[in-house]
Amino acid sequence: MNEPVLAPQSATQFANVRWNGREDLIEYIWIAPQRRQQPLLVFLHEGLGSVAMWKEFPRALCEAAGCRGLVLSRWGYGQSSPRAGHERWPVDFMHHQARDFLPRFFEALDLDTAADPPWFYGHSDGGSIALIHAASRPDHVAGLIVAAPHTFVEDLTIASIEKAKDGYVTTDLRSKLARYHADPDSAFWGWNDVWLDPAFRRFDIRPLLNAIRCPVLAVQGRDDEYGTMAQIEAIALAVPQAELLKLDDCGHSPHRDQPAALMRQVSEFLRRHPRARAPAGPAAATRTP
Repeated sequence: MNEPVLAPQSATQFANVRWNGREDLIEYIWIAPQRRQQPLLVFLHEGLGSVAMWKEFPRALCEAAGCRGLVLSRWGYGQSSPRAGHERWPVDFMHHQARDFLPRFFEALDLDTAADPPWFYGHSDGGSIALIHAASRPDHVAGLIVAAPHTFVEDLTIASIEKAKDGYVTTDLRSKLARYHADPDSAFWGWNDVWLDPAFRRFDIRPLLNAIRCPVLAVQGRDDEYGTMAQIEAIALAVPQAELLKLDDCGHSPHRDQPAALMRQVSEFLRRHPRARAPAGPAAATRTP
């Protein structure tokens, strides 16, 4: 069987983003930027993810769905500016990422998300950030696909994050993460410390969700070690238009555990929710190769 021909991908680029009183270099890549009349799908990675850790999934999904893609490494991840060793993320770091960082990042790339709202594919922490962003800026989001998002904190999640901490100290997890992050300690301890902060137990974005107006596809694996079905069922309770996808034989990363089923469902979901494109012109311009 022949392998599919994947959409072109530009070289890694860096944006200088000023946000929340700081300035960071943020790594990003474009996928199929020549598809200027097709929807843009922004990929927001998990708590230990990066541009490189997605591997081929963003390109394969953009090819299957016929859309453009924008993949970035958030502050502290991948090749983006690392977190300083003494710097701890605040317990509301996802709110800052959603409300402060993302708008400034899009501005740095000359993306007018009011004129031409993008779609988002968010995984885990990235899914939570996408939900907060859509609730806070509903006119700037065309739709959401959120995989294994966190809407509130469960004991199961904390237990798995404590286990990950042990693994980082006692196994080769650090060397594995070094393949995907210039500073693996920045990525790991930034994520692990805030999730294990007792104050983080109060993290709960369910009260925000009813402000989301766009289409939502919420995905959860039945074997997810970091969350139960209650996470996406909370979305369905608050967002009437949300659709749920519950995947068998799937853990916390549907794009790794069930890529074919996921891409099929996401592509079909995107096709069922077409939208008018903004007219070509300065307001809809994007800084692409």
